[in-house]
Amino acid sequence: MTDVDEHGRPEPPYAGDEVETLLGFLDFQRGTFEWKCSGLGPEGFRATVGASSMTLGGMVKHLAWVEDHWFSRWLHGNERQPLWNGVDWQADPDWDWHSAAHDTPEQLLVLWKDTVARSRALVAGALADGGPARLSRHTWPDGRPVSLRWMLCHLVEEYARHNGHADLIRESIDGLTGE
Repeated sequence: MTDVDEHGRPEPPYAGDEVETLLGFLDFQRGTFEWKCSGLGPEGFRATVGASSMTLGGMVKHLAWVEDHWFSRWLHGNERQPLWNGVDWQADPDWDWHSAAHDTPEQLLVLWKDTVARSRALVAGALADGGPARLSRHTWPDGRPVSLRWMLCHLVEEYARHNGHADLIRESIDGLTGE
């Protein structure tokens, strides 16, 4: 059983193995992000801070794309999911960020939660098929793959960075602060 903190986030295991620890910290960062986005309406999802154009809505859509990009496309070599495959990424590399202004918070959170659930299943499959050393099917242009271990660390870093952004935006909206 996983311990859950006062904000509903699963605590990473204190003495887990490599995979349990990596997945525990990734789920903690996901939980932090969900907490920062909870209880807000459309205005909250469009709020910015200072000179930045970042919004919580844009972050939600971006992180859904990041989850799908790494765990579906890179790890398993799958084609892009229907939402992502219709985007001209060359013409609009920031589509995930700014297109979120046209979506409701509910639509964005469903997209993100569904993508996270799919990512968890894809990661579990890869762990059963090679563990954290399992190499990606997609490769860098020079042909080098990355390990699942690298991807998990990258996603922890991605969420941690955006949780800092989310914290600033959320504090500017209603004063909610914390980790």
